[in-house]
Amino acid sequence: MIDRAGLAEFLRRRRQAMQPEDVGMPRGPRRRTAGLRREEVAALCHMSTDYYARLERERGPRPSEQMTAAIAQGLHLTVDERDHLFRLVGHQPPPRGALSEHVSPGLLRILDRLDDTPAEVVSELGETLRQTPLAVALVGDATAYTGPARSIGYRWFTDPATRAMYRADDHAHLSRVYAAHLRQVVTLRGPGSRAAALADRALAASAELRTLWEAHEVGVRPDDVKHFVHPAVGEIELHCQTLLDPQQSHRLLVYTAVPGTESYDRLQLLAVLGTHALA
Repeated sequence: MIDRAGLAEFLRRRRQAMQPEDVGMPRGPRRRTAGLRREEVAALCHMSTDYYARLERERGPRPSEQMTAAIAQGLHLTVDERDHLFRLVGHQPPPRGALSEHVSPGLLRILDRLDDTPAEVVSELGETLRQTPLAVALVGDATAYTGPARSIGYRWFTDPATRAMYRADDHAHLSRVYAAHLRQVVTLRGPGSRAAALADRALAASAELRTLWEAHEVGVRPDDVKHFVHPAVGEIELHCQTLLDPQQSHRLLVYTAVPGTESYDRLQLLAVLGTHALA
């Protein structure tokens, strides 16, 4: 059962404790609100301002589990705070660790400050959980996929459009990387895991993966330099840096171009063109 009074108080306290700088928003000269405004939090949670405001006023429908997770992520809650929110709403908290899709506040704070850089937070199965706007302009909205296609490793072996975003010379090595990584996660999580189910589906769909699977390769590392092929600006060479959150098994991938290079200029052009360049 939902604890409306407790939920409303918790939401108000968390909203008032957050500052615009915490989520990459400008403060502005006329801000008088303590913390964030309701409309700002609603935007972060991908919901209407009216819906969020009614929750703070102890009214409105009980949020679904999906909506509760969106509120937890929008408010940059820790895992303990997220679990508390779920219990206030009357839901069982989601699992922690490798199965969790709740991105830690620390990674979100870094991601919020990377508006001029392609960056994404991915799960151990290669599912994109968050992207910066420039990452969306570079490869599209990878958070929009559903089912097994959420994993780039699965898409690599089942969807030719995924490979079109990378230089052809890199395809063979990337195939080995995705196959080896999937095998490692399956071994780590064991039979009956989500990783094992994903591997079964991918193996059934791809003869190439079945061949690579038989080689039993593990530890095949991706190159630090990646070559993306964009339909509007052409090939872009980007260096990839990785930050790991070991508790959640999430990785923050940040892609940068060397200043003064053609790739740097193309990335700057892409920042101007935005997502319209993919159309």
